[in-house]
Amino acid sequence: MGAPGDVKAPTDWDSLTFSFTETDRMYVANGTLEDGWSEGIMIDFQPLSLSPAACVLNYGQGLFEGMKARKTPDDRITLFRPELNARRAADGAKRLVMPEIPESMFIDAVRQVTHENRRWVPPHGKGELYIRPILFGSSARLGVSPAEEYMFVVFAVPVGPYFKGGMSPISLRVSQTHHRAAPGGSGGVKAIGNYAPGMMPSRKAKSEGYSEIIYLDAVEHRFVEEVGAANFFCVKDGVVYTPELTGTILPGITRLSIIELAKSMGITVREQKVDINFALDCDEAFCAGTAAVISPIGSIQHGDLEVDYGGVGSITLALFERLTGIMGGSLEDTKGWTHEV
Repeated sequence: MGAPGDVKAPTDWDSLTFSFTETDRMYVANGTLEDGWSEGIMIDFQPLSLSPAACVLNYGQGLFEGMKARKTPDDRITLFRPELNARRAADGAKRLVMPEIPESMFIDAVRQVTHENRRWVPPHGKGELYIRPILFGSSARLGVSPAEEYMFVVFAVPVGPYFKGGMSPISLRVSQTHHRAAPGGSGGVKAIGNYAPGMMPSRKAKSEGYSEIIYLDAVEHRFVEEVGAANFFCVKDGVVYTPELTGTILPGITRLSIIELAKSMGITVREQKVDINFALDCDEAFCAGTAAVISPIGSIQHGDLEVDYGGVGSITLALFERLTGIMGGSLEDTKGWTHEV
């Protein structure tokens, strides 16, 4: 059965949220450490068949990527820097002892999934098609060791804003008792096991009226690491600061793009350890990631102290408008970041 192609998708674009919707088609490939990957195929969206002893289910041997396809004002469909997702996935595969996916294979799979689910790409300005590549140990394994067989799966879902309210400032709370990652661990990899431990502190913060949690480092408990599943930025006297990559922070593609974009706009960027007290004394703060893109931070609660940054800062807004303009095709892409499908 082929994809419905350009038949109108059964969805209301104006009510899109960041949630799951079953689409038409997905990509599947199988591989081993010894022989690499078979040729992937496109199939109708469907459940996967796995042994209860699959390595990914028992030991978390798996990683995922997140990326988006967008409609431009002239109705083209573009991807944003997919080669960086491919390279990050390859680095993660090495860390988790899984067969690396060749960059050309990764990008081709993403392109195929985007094309065959093109009716699910929202109109320009109404949302995006979120693409989720996953790589995991699929064969049964009782002992704690790498799987013998692996699966590479890519599916896609139409989504709206990650944080409700779009560019409305969000409120965050600093975690006093939990950490996202520790030195020597897998914090710098988009490993599936990194995310479940954050669900409890995140859920608790949301139940108390906050949008998300801020994690500090696990050693000194004073340096900002990440905002839930997004990278952290703050602005002081016109200078943008973001935590340096030390192996405990995910090397975000949106993070890198903001750094490169800010520098091209004449804005000084400093990648360094960011003390929470310094961050609380800054003029602006925002978080960034594939899902959120850029979300301004309105306030941060840390212990008994709560700091209000006010509305959306001027540098935050300038970076948001420039980055989303390039991503969505309303501004010229002079950097070659967007790839037409």
